[in-house]
Amino acid sequence: MDGEELTEQETALYDRQIRVWGADAQRRLSKSHILVYGMKGTVAEFCKNIVLAGVGSLTLVDDRAVTEDALSSNFLIPPNENMYDGKTLAEVCCNSLKEFNSMVRVSVEKGDLSRFGGDFFDKFDIVIVSCCTLTTKKLINEKCRKLSKRVAFYAVDCRDSCGEMFVDLQKYIYTKKKLDENNQPTAIERELQYPSFQESISVPWRKLPRKVSKLYFAMRVIERYEEVEGRNPGQISIDDLPAVLKLKKELCEAQSMNESHIPNALMEKLVMGRREFPPVCAIIGGILGQEVIKAISGKGDPLQNFFFFDAMDGKGIIENISPPNT
Repeated sequence: MDGEELTEQETALYDRQIRVWGADAQRRLSKSHILVYGMKGTVAEFCKNIVLAGVGSLTLVDDRAVTEDALSSNFLIPPNENMYDGKTLAEVCCNSLKEFNSMVRVSVEKGDLSRFGGDFFDKFDIVIVSCCTLTTKKLINEKCRKLSKRVAFYAVDCRDSCGEMFVDLQKYIYTKKKLDENNQPTAIERELQYPSFQESISVPWRKLPRKVSKLYFAMRVIERYEEVEGRNPGQISIDDLPAVLKLKKELCEAQSMNESHIPNALMEKLVMGRREFPPVCAIIGGILGQEVIKAISGKGDPLQNFFFFDAMDGKGIIENISPPNT
């Protein structure tokens, strides 16, 4: 990858981007391969951003059929039903993405991602999962970690007006610009060690700072409930709220945390959040694209390791939730 230069066509097409982040970053991006699982609205925004930026290839996995909920937030789905009748969600989105940038190879892979072996994931530099179960998130993250090369892992979820993103770059080395004693810009090298998703969510709640985002705890309750009940993300409704609140109380007691720290109103919003808010999808999808470009280029401070957004207060919060020795 490092020995290949940009073609004249790539240099001309990505001229403005090269002026922003440099030819080396663009070259790395143009030779990178990204896997995306779960074509929700947030991921559709990310895919659009990364295809326009000029990633080498993008592989989509989502065998579900197009639904009314998907139509409300995924702009890659054409309004004409005849254009996607009989096609999977990934196939429909693939056809739309190809129109954004002909130089990017966009393809579809069918099957259950959790059953794919390590050889499959070894073909990629970045793996992004969305709308999948707690078990699947942990499983895919661990498969990425077992590979001989570093494969960055991202998990993103958007419910109603709220969103969460998790990042695992494993052992990550990058460059950062800093002013020296003569007030001149200089590049310094930094190294970060990321925990896995399993390691992060296993940190006892009582050991976390008091100001950690309430969304972090609320999302853990929701994904645990879905796991216990055997539901996929988005398959719960307001009818499940009493059971969800009961589980919240049990988890708070087990974690020695006052249950009022996770507002019932927030839990209700997440339980009812089958549909994503397109503006929230655009925000989180944009940040995800920015972070992936950082991870590929090795330039700029990456997010470490959770990001939360709630449209009700308009705040984006970064939380570093890691075991003490990480």
